[in-house]
Amino acid sequence: QQENEDLQGKLKLSKHMSQTAGKSEATPAPSKNIYLEMKQLQCKLKNSNNEITKQSTTIKSLKNEVQDKEERVRQLQAKISRLERDLSMKRHLIEDLRSRLKASQENEKTSNETLESLERKVKAFAEDCSNKKTSIDSLKQRLNVATKEKSQCEQMYHKAKDELEKKNLKLASLESKMIETECAMTELETAASQQLHGLAKQSGHALETVQKKLLLTHDRVQEFKTFVKALTRELQHSVQEMRTKIKQAKRIGELKACKKSLSQESVQLAASILNVSTMDLEEILEVEDDEETAKTKMEFEKDKEWLQHVQKLLEAEFPFASYLTDAIMEKLNEKKKLVEEYSSLMEHTV
Repeated sequence: QQENEDLQGKLKLSKHMSQTAGKSEATPAPSKNIYLEMKQLQCKLKNSNNEITKQSTTIKSLKNEVQDKEERVRQLQAKISRLERDLSMKRHLIEDLRSRLKASQENEKTSNETLESLERKVKAFAEDCSNKKTSIDSLKQRLNVATKEKSQCEQMYHKAKDELEKKNLKLASLESKMIETECAMTELETAASQQLHGLAKQSGHALETVQKKLLLTHDRVQEFKTFVKALTRELQHSVQEMRTKIKQAKRIGELKACKKSLSQESVQLAASILNVSTMDLEEILEVEDDEETAKTKMEFEKDKEWLQHVQKLLEAEFPFASYLTDAIMEKLNEKKKLVEEYSSLMEHTV
């Protein structure tokens, strides 16, 4: 087509040039070369037109073929799409059939299991039926036995009824006798109540006398406890006094020894230095040391423990007399020792 267009353009140009040459007088006539070229170009144009017609016919035939092929392709694509749809449907059907097959297999399993269970139940029911038949037979036998027993019981009932009527008669006679005995019992009760009233009065008097005796014994016990407490206090007090006397005697002996060693002038000199009287100096010299105070504290604690021990013995259960005498004798022995010590000290001081 492009060559055809080029040739047509060249032909138009040559025509135009020939026209311009014919019009203008001054220009010379066209040469043989140009004419030959024109003929060649026309020949070429014809050839090209022929080729174009051939090619257009071939193009048309090719287009028709292409259209046929496109239609065929469309038909094939439609067929393919249909086949794909069919294939997908078949796949879905296959899957559905598989799932149904699985479900049917499972159902078959469950149905088999249910069948087995039903068979077992049928067997169990058959066994139950046989057992029930045997039980019914045994119950029938029992019923026969029960009917026989019932007839026997009815006979016994009639006998018992006759005996009951006889016993009712006896009971009526016994009730009359009971009324008589009740009357006698009331009389006996009145007599017994009178006797009990008298006995209660006597026992009340006896209880009053016993209570009075108990109060007296309680008062005596309290007096005994107060006596023991007073005795223990007095013992402790006398022991403490004896200890103080012993301490005083020891101090007097020590003071006398100091006075013997010290002259009167030295005592007066010490009193004048300390700016105190001789009596005050003696009191200062009489002050206890730490060992003595600790000893007195221990003795006081021992006396306290001894008093608590005596109190516990008095509050303890019977018998406690031997323990109480031991405790009091212990304190008396201590007092005896202290008296002996005091007498020996007084003899030495004299």
